[in-house]
Amino acid sequence: MGLQQFMTKPSLQPAGPAFLAHRTNDSLARSAAATPNGIAYRLLESGQAVTWSELEQRSRRCAALLRARGLRPGDGIAVYLDNHLRYFEILWAAHRIGLYYTTVSRHLKVAEVLYIVNDCGAKALFTSSGVLASAGGDLADGTKHLNRFSLDAAAPGFEDYENALKAIPDDVTLPETPEGTDFSYSSGTTGLPKGIKRPLASANNHFVAEPNERTVWKNFDRDTIYLSTAPFYHTAPVRWNMNVMRQGGSCVLMEKFDAALALAAIEQYRVTHSQWVPTMFIRLLRLPEQDRLAHDLSSLRFVVHAAAPCPAWVKQAMIDWWGPILYEFYSGTELAGRTSLDSFEWMEHKGSVGRPEFGAVHILGEDGLPLPAGEPGVIWFSGGPPFEYHGDPQKTRQARNAEGWATYGDIGYLDGSGYLYLTDRLANMIISGGVNIYPQEAENVLTQHAAVHDVAVVGVPNEEFGEEVKAVVELSHGFEGTEALAQELIAYCRDRLSALKCPRSVDFVGVLPRTETGKLLKREVKRSYWPQASNLSPETSKAS
Repeated sequence: MGLQQFMTKPSLQPAGPAFLAHRTNDSLARSAAATPNGIAYRLLESGQAVTWSELEQRSRRCAALLRARGLRPGDGIAVYLDNHLRYFEILWAAHRIGLYYTTVSRHLKVAEVLYIVNDCGAKALFTSSGVLASAGGDLADGTKHLNRFSLDAAAPGFEDYENALKAIPDDVTLPETPEGTDFSYSSGTTGLPKGIKRPLASANNHFVAEPNERTVWKNFDRDTIYLSTAPFYHTAPVRWNMNVMRQGGSCVLMEKFDAALALAAIEQYRVTHSQWVPTMFIRLLRLPEQDRLAHDLSSLRFVVHAAAPCPAWVKQAMIDWWGPILYEFYSGTELAGRTSLDSFEWMEHKGSVGRPEFGAVHILGEDGLPLPAGEPGVIWFSGGPPFEYHGDPQKTRQARNAEGWATYGDIGYLDGSGYLYLTDRLANMIISGGVNIYPQEAENVLTQHAAVHDVAVVGVPNEEFGEEVKAVVELSHGFEGTEALAQELIAYCRDRLSALKCPRSVDFVGVLPRTETGKLLKREVKRSYWPQASNLSPETSKAS
C-alpha cells in the first residue's frame, strides 16, 4: 500500500484519544485521554520530558509511517540508538501495530549491528548520527534493503525521521492488531548473540500487572513513578518501562547510572518504584554517609532488584537502610521461568531468590535425575511460556530436556520450603582436581573487604589440577595492589570459606569489564589467562 493510499483511507470516526481509547489493546490512548498533559517519561540528566498526548500522537504517526512502508503484524524493526528522547516513542509505535522490536546496544560496532539487524529480519532501522559516528564503519552500506531513519539529522543513506513523520497527518488512525513485543538478543558472552522470540499472541501475558499478593510490587497504576537505572536498550528496561507506561505510570529514565544522582531523583520526583542490580546497591552503600542520608526517600514503596546474585550482606544493609521494601526476582530474557520474594520472605530464607510465580522449579543432577533439598544442581523450569532461539533449532532443543522443562544454565538448590537459591552460572563453574567450585561464593566474601571495589573469581590453568581459583580485583580508592594485600585477601576468604573455594592467587587490575547494567563479563576477564583458546575452552565446554 502506498503512502498516499494509506493516508486517504476513509475513516468513519475522528482519530483523537477519545476514539482510540476504546481499543482493547491501546492503553496508551487511554492514558492520553485521561491525563493528556501528564508526563509519560522524562530523561533525568537532560530534564527533557514527553507528555501522554505527545507520546500517543507521535507513536501513532510513527506506527502509521511503518504501516505505510509495508510493515504488518509479525514484522520487525531494529532500534540502534543512544538514550534518546524518542526511544520509547518508537517502541510504542511497534507495540501498537503488532511488530517485534529489537533494541541494539549503542556500543556495538557495525559488523555486530549488521549481524543482529539481518538475523532478526528487521524491515526498518532507527538510529542517530551520533551513534553512526561511533559505529566504526558504514552501516548504510549493509542495510540498503531496509527503511532507515536517523533521528537527529539526515545521515548518508538514512531518512530524516522528523521529515518522514511530517508526511503523516495528526488524525491518522490505526487498525486493530495484536500487541507487539520485544525480540531481544542475548549478550553473546559465550559466542554470537541469539535472538529470543515468543509468539505474539502470548508474548506479553507474563508482563501484565494483575492483582496478586505475591507480586504486588509490579501492580503499576497511574500513581506509579518508576526510576529506571539502566540503559534503554537492555531487555529489563525495555520490558519494565513499557509495562509501567502500559498501566499509566510515569517513568524517570537515568541516561547513565550515578548513585548520588539516583538518590536525588527519588526525592525530587517522589519515586515509588525502582529497579537495581547488586553492583548499584554496593555503590549506594559506599557513598559517604552524609550523601546517603541527605535525601528524603520516603516515597519509595517498592525496590526491585535482579540480574545477578545479590550478596546477603549487601541486601541486609539495604533493608536496614531503606526498610523491608526490597523485592527480588530471578528470570531471564527467555522467560523460561521466574521466581520472586519480598523482604520478609528473604529474611526467613536469606540468600534465596524466591518461589516460582508460575510453573515449578526442578533441580537435576548430571544424570538428569532430581536432587534432594539442599543439594545444588542445574535449575530447570516447567510451566513457562514458549520461546525459541531465532534461527537456531539446535540451541532451542538444548534449552529443554526430555520433559520439556527449560533452563537458563544456572546452578542452584531448593530448601525444604521450596525456596530457590542460586549458586552460580554453569558456565562459570571451576573444575579443579575433579571438584566443582562455584566462584560466586568467594566473590560474595571478597566484596565485603574494604580494599575490594570489584572482584571476579575465575578458573585459570593449572598443570596438575586442570584449573585453579584466582581472584582478579579492582581496588577501592586509596589501596595499593601489593603482595601483602593479596595474601591478606586470600586469608580473609579462607577465614570464611573452605580453602578449596578460595583463590590461590590474586591479580590487581585498573577496572573490571562490566556492562552498563552491571553484568560482569567473565569471558573478558578469563581471556588473558586462556590465550590458546579464542572461545575460552573451559567456559565454552561448560556452557549449556
